[in-house]
Amino acid sequence: MNESEGRNRIEELSRLINYHNDLYYQKNRTELSDFEFDQLLEELIHIEKEFLNLKKDDSPSQRVGGTITKNFEAVVHRYPMLSLGNTYSRKDLSEFHERVVRGLGHSDFEYFCELKFDGVALSVTYKNGILDKAVTRGDGVRGDNITPNVKTIRSMPLNLGQGNFPQEFEVRGEAFMPLEVFRRINAEREDIGEERLANPRNTASGTLKMQDSSIVASRDLDCYLYSLLGEGLDYNNHSDSIEALIQWGFKVSPTFRKCLSLSEVYNYIDYWEFKRLELPLDTDGIVIKVNNIRQQQMLGATAKSPRWAIAYKYKSENAVTKLNGITYQVGRTGAITPVAELEPVLLAGTTVKRASLHNANEIIRLDLRIGDEVFVEKGGEIIPKVTGVNLEYRNQKSVSVEYIKNCPECGTLLVRAEGEAVHYCPNLRSCPPQVLGRLEHFIQRKAMNIESLGRETLRGLVDAGLINDPGDLYALTYETLNGLEFSIENTNGEGYSVRSLREKSATNILEAIDKSRSSPFENVLFAIGIRYVGQTVAENLADHFESLDNIQRATFDDLLEAPEIGEKIAQSVTAFFRNEESIILLNKLKQAGLNFDIQRSTGTVKSHVLGGKSFVISGVFNRVGRDDLKALIKQNGGKILSSVSAKLDFLLAGDNMGPSKFEKANKFGVTIINESDFMEMIEN
Repeated sequence: MNESEGRNRIEELSRLINYHNDLYYQKNRTELSDFEFDQLLEELIHIEKEFLNLKKDDSPSQRVGGTITKNFEAVVHRYPMLSLGNTYSRKDLSEFHERVVRGLGHSDFEYFCELKFDGVALSVTYKNGILDKAVTRGDGVRGDNITPNVKTIRSMPLNLGQGNFPQEFEVRGEAFMPLEVFRRINAEREDIGEERLANPRNTASGTLKMQDSSIVASRDLDCYLYSLLGEGLDYNNHSDSIEALIQWGFKVSPTFRKCLSLSEVYNYIDYWEFKRLELPLDTDGIVIKVNNIRQQQMLGATAKSPRWAIAYKYKSENAVTKLNGITYQVGRTGAITPVAELEPVLLAGTTVKRASLHNANEIIRLDLRIGDEVFVEKGGEIIPKVTGVNLEYRNQKSVSVEYIKNCPECGTLLVRAEGEAVHYCPNLRSCPPQVLGRLEHFIQRKAMNIESLGRETLRGLVDAGLINDPGDLYALTYETLNGLEFSIENTNGEGYSVRSLREKSATNILEAIDKSRSSPFENVLFAIGIRYVGQTVAENLADHFESLDNIQRATFDDLLEAPEIGEKIAQSVTAFFRNEESIILLNKLKQAGLNFDIQRSTGTVKSHVLGGKSFVISGVFNRVGRDDLKALIKQNGGKILSSVSAKLDFLLAGDNMGPSKFEKANKFGVTIINESDFMEMIEN
């Protein structure tokens, strides 16, 4: 493909991807499967890497991120982002209404009511229909420029195309993490031994301030727009500007309503009090605005809040019930999670029997005692959490709960690392939930994707003594599987039934296992189940070190050089490769023929200006991302190494480079160059 063909294909792919994005996020329809859509996006990214000069700021590939931002630039808001006055009282709402009537001198006005989403306020500026800048609320006067991160939000238009919109305008909205995504992330964190995140709002906020936009992209944030600002906007009412946003392709929640009286506002509040719990995101109240823009201007604002709007907050959904006991669950990594067993109670429309207690520290903080009346609250989690104890009704003869010392499944003495809140069972090899959990983790779609195996089949194979770790899967034969009988729990939860594997099932399982041998290295690295190494971390390690041997040889300092790898992850990785059982597992997988090296597409070679010279890339770069630097090196005849040695030609050093590589480069006499030096090398 030459450059002209590349340009035409990029334009065609961008048009297709933008069309299907709009169809999915704005019109709730799809014409392509997720796989087909991903194929289009992957092709676009591949062509843009081959022809870097053709990549545009509004390309759909911006959705996947990759920009590294060391420090977020402070931006002064053109229009201050004021905060709303809050109330939990209808009496306060009535007083607000009376103030509006007095301020306008009449009652001839209407309200615009909308749900108050629990997320992160954003200000986004468009110029000539293209997303130009996205800024956080900050202190209301200035915020942080997080444009690369906001570009990864797929419902946020990068280019409005043709339309009757101003040359420059600003939209405001609420970025949020959908509850389904939040639960998925917490399940993944629990799976790799990480602490669960507290709530979707804090998670969304922390995500938007991450330095690596590719990680932001993986978090699947969303955004609802609720305001339009700019010079010369010809709209009489706020509702008119909202309709304009919808027509231009922005995502606006369809839950708003115009209300002609205070009683209609009350009806709106009543309607959404429980209906909002069915929505895919957290809400905490209602925003009530005077709809007419000229009337808004007449009412004005205080130094902090507009006089024409107010937020009505719903009281937190909580209940009081009896703590009957505490059970302890064992995860794949051995992490112990305490769960409160409750007297059934109705909470937010559902009956609650269990609630999260997180860890031993939380039990101590609450000073829990069996028989206590406890406060239970619903958040973004699937099961609620215990937030406090009703001390007024405590039995004074009760005793504080003492956290268990031994694993509830295998009896092994629990351990707790210094500085960590979670207890662990160290019996990786024989603790039943850990054995089964590691196998389930290994076969999942994001890991080895062995579709024909399920939890009950795995349990049957373990009980039959056929497998004890993932490496054993590749030793299974048709003779051992065909006719194998095992027990499965009945769907009604009462008793077990016996199931037998037939010819077809045995064949399907073996074919799926064999197919998994071709899974890419990053999937294998994720599948082997190193604590704290989730999918993104596995991808970063694979991309940085390129082979399992390189990771195994890497020192603690070498690991810290990889993107997003901190001390906790580095310690876990080095501990994994020191463990004898880990080495046994890896040897089994290596003999089974799994990929222990990353398979890269080198792309088209543009020149041989680098003439086989070797490079190590370290640090953070301003002009070009790490992936693009690697592509440029390969496209111009160079090669990439993962560690500094006497054989290395160049250390390409960015900001915040670790000291160990710098010291090794000086020791071996390796030439150290910066980003400008490198660009000059390939341009000349």
